[in-house]
Amino acid sequence: MPSLSPRPLRRFIAANPWVVPAITRVHRWAYQALDGRFVASTGGSKILLLTTTGRRSGEPRTTPLLYVEDGERRIVVASNGGTERVPAWWRNLQAEPRAHVQAGRRHCDVVAREATPAEVEHLWPRLTAAYEFFDEYRSRTERTIPVVLLEPVAPAQRG
Repeated sequence: MPSLSPRPLRRFIAANPWVVPAITRVHRWAYQALDGRFVASTGGSKILLLTTTGRRSGEPRTTPLLYVEDGERRIVVASNGGTERVPAWWRNLQAEPRAHVQAGRRHCDVVAREATPAEVEHLWPRLTAAYEFFDEYRSRTERTIPVVLLEPVAPAQRG
């Protein structure tokens, strides 16, 4: 059975910039409504909800993100689809590194930090093995795409 090429989908998304924010809103709502059941992974991708504190508003901001596990840590990439714009969630974490993560039904508070160059060198192959498009994102932008470590500060609150 032939696989579907992601190129037509990428072209559609590029021509319709409202698509990704709309999908993000629906996914965030479903993830929260179902407490992570059925929506924490899709098509082999692992998805978590990261709740940061808005750097200007002080309000909670929740974003679904792809991740890989590294022991108890969760590793995310501040790629913003390979655009020059830094993701708001990363700017929020730079201002206030304490955040909350929901991965499936597990919740924990975390402290975020940018991976060191040595950590990036070690983690990047694992990230691209899970999400090969991260290499493409790197090639699309002049900015350095941060790899972000979300390290737990408290034991999981729910099973």
